[in-house]
Amino acid sequence: MAEIHLDSSVDIPVPGADPASHRFDAPRLPWPAPGEVVLTTEGLTRELGTLVKTPVLLGIDLAIRAREFVSLTGLSGSGKSTLLYLLGALDRPTSGRVVFEGNDISELDDDERAELRANAFGFVFQFHFLLPEFTVLENVMIPMLRRGARSPASIEDQAVRVLESIGLGPYLERRPSELSGGQQQRVSIARAVANDPKIIFADEPTGNLDSKNGVLVMEAFEKLVREDGRTIVMVTHERTFALRASRQIMMSDGRIVADIDQRDPMR
Repeated sequence: MAEIHLDSSVDIPVPGADPASHRFDAPRLPWPAPGEVVLTTEGLTRELGTLVKTPVLLGIDLAIRAREFVSLTGLSGSGKSTLLYLLGALDRPTSGRVVFEGNDISELDDDERAELRANAFGFVFQFHFLLPEFTVLENVMIPMLRRGARSPASIEDQAVRVLESIGLGPYLERRPSELSGGQQQRVSIARAVANDPKIIFADEPTGNLDSKNGVLVMEAFEKLVREDGRTIVMVTHERTFALRASRQIMMSDGRIVADIDQRDPMR
């Protein structure tokens, strides 16, 4: 039985109440057991505006473990994307802490945060942001070349391996314009993975895709968690895709209202 924590003041649908309603798209293979805690928040708040303050997040306490595939869901304005950006050191909290591997990353300066994002985090956004003048292989290699932690030969080998692992081996020499939308998004996933990040953050990665290509992207994410032991935190408004994750965190009005373990393979 999945463990469900609900805020009784909020009326929301709970996955599992009607198994037949979502079994079609649910993962069928078991998820790996979660590992150690890699990222936490403590009393996290975020306000927008200067003269008039608009609260967006209200005291978020959260722990993300290694080898989890976490979906963040909620209506527009619920705070899910704001939370993702704070977790990924793309924004700073108004108060509270974001702790990664024992360090409060909200206290880092801009250069330190940029270094953290380059070395420890990977990002996949709704738009793929591929460089049109470069090939698929080159697009995946560029972040590793900038980091400079590998030899050029090792970088190319790593890029090829990652691309082949998500079914893009035949497209290494193509330009982004020669790919479908789903293929382009999978290239952006390979680019995010190639530097061996501790956590991959994805913000509406299927938002611009049709259902078929969206499923292919989700399958790529699931494979990264199940077979490679990656950790993924994904914002999505697609209910069926949220249900494919190993854990779903539902948000409403800046608060977490449900935290659902979805690892049961029979769900």
